[in-house]
Amino acid sequence: MSEGLPRYAYLGPAGTFTEAALRQVAAVGECVDLPVADVASAIDAVRTGDADFAVVAIESTVEGGVTATLDSLAAGDPLVILREMLVPVQFTLAAAPGVRLQDVRRISAHPHAWVQCRRWLAHHLPSVVHVPATSNTAPAALIAAGRSGTDAALGFDAALVPPAAVESYGLVPLAENVADNVSAQTRFVVVGHPGDVPPATGADKTTLVVHLPDNEAGALLAMLEQFAVRGVNLSRIESRPIGDALGRYSFSLDAEGHITDERVGEAVMGLHRRCPFVRFLGSYPRADAVEPTVHVGTADTDFVGARAWLQQVRGGTAT
Repeated sequence: MSEGLPRYAYLGPAGTFTEAALRQVAAVGECVDLPVADVASAIDAVRTGDADFAVVAIESTVEGGVTATLDSLAAGDPLVILREMLVPVQFTLAAAPGVRLQDVRRISAHPHAWVQCRRWLAHHLPSVVHVPATSNTAPAALIAAGRSGTDAALGFDAALVPPAAVESYGLVPLAENVADNVSAQTRFVVVGHPGDVPPATGADKTTLVVHLPDNEAGALLAMLEQFAVRGVNLSRIESRPIGDALGRYSFSLDAEGHITDERVGEAVMGLHRRCPFVRFLGSYPRADAVEPTVHVGTADTDFVGARAWLQQVRGGTAT
């Protein structure tokens, strides 16, 4: 019975790293899986009501921010990040039975997978051609569908897939552990509709999108100072084109801390005063549970005490 279960849209088909991230949130049978063809479709499914939540990649240790996710969250009806998950990323070069490594001329792979394996490919298969795939398991599914595995039928000879997909789709491994970075990880997030902000855990992130004032010298510095003077560290900051004119950029950033932390709240208020557009994309627990460093003068008690002192000054009772 799926009635009443939460519906999760994710980049499919089954076996992707995104599904592995979803399984950290809900096991098989605890939710309705809604595999889609791309990140934007997963996020749009939440906006249209076809899904309750979306699980999407937002950052990788190799490529940085996932632009499709950043851009989809920066525009359109507001959504928020509710949780993050970390998934180790490795790849296997696999094919249909009977294909040999020396026969491989064209490899199907998601663009992020291709980038993460390019040094291995350049060394072992320097003349191979990349055939882009919509996900890490899409080419595996094509092979498993019985489309023969020949170049004429599929347009590729082999595929870069997650290791778990090899057995699931009945493929044969041609080379394992082909990723260039053995410690590669991808960070995924659960996206849903705005509501009550989850309580602070002491090890949180706050994600924001900020537009800077046009043609104002030092605008970026003024934006960063809102965090620096309050002791808020930024764990990620990336610029993205707004899209309406050349030279117009927004900034997507992750701040260490929770919106209910005094230092974070004060920084966000400072952004609201100075910047023409600030979108709050959620405060949520860090997957690694690392607590931020709270510098002298930036703890909640410091802000509360300073406000109380100011009230005394204004009331003429300060000593």
